[in-house]
Amino acid sequence: MGAGHLEDGPRPPVALYVHVPFCVSVCPYCDFVVLAGAAARGPRSRVAAFVAALEAELDLRADALDERWGSARPPLRSLYLGGGTPSLLPAHDLDRLVGLVRRRFGLAPDAEVTIEVNPGPDERGDAAGFRDVGVSRVSIGAQSLDAAELRRLGRRHAPADVAATVEAARAAGIPSVSLDLLLDLPGSTLDRFTRTLDAALALEPDHLSIYALTLDDPDAEGLTGDFGDHLPVRSGARRWRDRARAAQDADRAAAEYELADGRLAEVGLAWYEISNWARPGHESRHNQVYWRREPYEAVGPGAHAFDGAVRRWNAARLDGYLAALAPAAGAPALPPGGSEALDAQTAAAEAAILALRTAGGLDAVGASTGPAATVVPWAIEAGLLQPAGDRYALTLRGRLLSNEVFARLV
Repeated sequence: MGAGHLEDGPRPPVALYVHVPFCVSVCPYCDFVVLAGAAARGPRSRVAAFVAALEAELDLRADALDERWGSARPPLRSLYLGGGTPSLLPAHDLDRLVGLVRRRFGLAPDAEVTIEVNPGPDERGDAAGFRDVGVSRVSIGAQSLDAAELRRLGRRHAPADVAATVEAARAAGIPSVSLDLLLDLPGSTLDRFTRTLDAALALEPDHLSIYALTLDDPDAEGLTGDFGDHLPVRSGARRWRDRARAAQDADRAAAEYELADGRLAEVGLAWYEISNWARPGHESRHNQVYWRREPYEAVGPGAHAFDGAVRRWNAARLDGYLAALAPAAGAPALPPGGSEALDAQTAAAEAAILALRTAGGLDAVGASTGPAATVVPWAIEAGLLQPAGDRYALTLRGRLLSNEVFARLV
């Protein structure tokens, strides 16, 4: 997995991320670019207008890649439909979008095609339809399997809906099923998390992502302006987050993580990235593109792309996105956003951090250059890193304290 040293210069993308910014409702902890309510459903739905704009952006991005790379551009190894809740899209829209990606970007015969799914009965979509358009992997946003916790999180589904969604995916013949869970839920207990974990493992997923609940403030970080990649936090969500932070517990979160890591290993789900475990062959190929700093394209509001040297993002606001790509008059244009060319020091730090997130760790070249040359010996002495041949990987304690390691690399 992640090497940790740099490949210089821009390269054509090997993966494509498509952001679908619609949900039935917005959870108070969510920082993704999401629109809900009338924008997502009903007579004032903006889904059809968005899909038309998305198709225009796909064409424009493909045109730019053709002009830049021509026949040197390989077919994509991964297509990821994320959100939001892309499972809300009608089957005919998904078919059109995946078909357009195949025509304009190319998909390798064994490409991984992932769709994120909310498990509510009116949100999970048609698993058989997903399989028909080529989906090979579903990522189900369970978050918890405790009914009271789901209500506190603002989730619309019940624990039984998660099981029903897994069953539907299996019945449709989708090869890989992943579940997302959250650590450090406000006011939770280790016993509650244990019950959620046991219930999740009883569903026999191929992959588990277990993330600590983070309650950031994108407004304070300057990410929500006209060209920012986040939407402003709603006042009700801000109040919820203030209360939730007070009910989190770092020690409990560490105990939950340690419990999960041990239990997952026992049932054949191996840790391969700080927040991800999988059965052999079911690791997320799309996310590994990110962790290896391979180039990827991205479309949709708030989406980020990377060509190996420059990061680019679309602005989060749907109005600006639609105005550019579906104008009342004139030809479509690329949506507003921004870009950042990474200097050598930033790129080296990023490469080391991303490699250390993975079980493969940091290679000897990456460990001996830049800030890593100083940080690696310190982290080994502190018990946060362990050498394995000519590579260096985080220990379990290092995973729990990974932010301390990463902060020293920046």
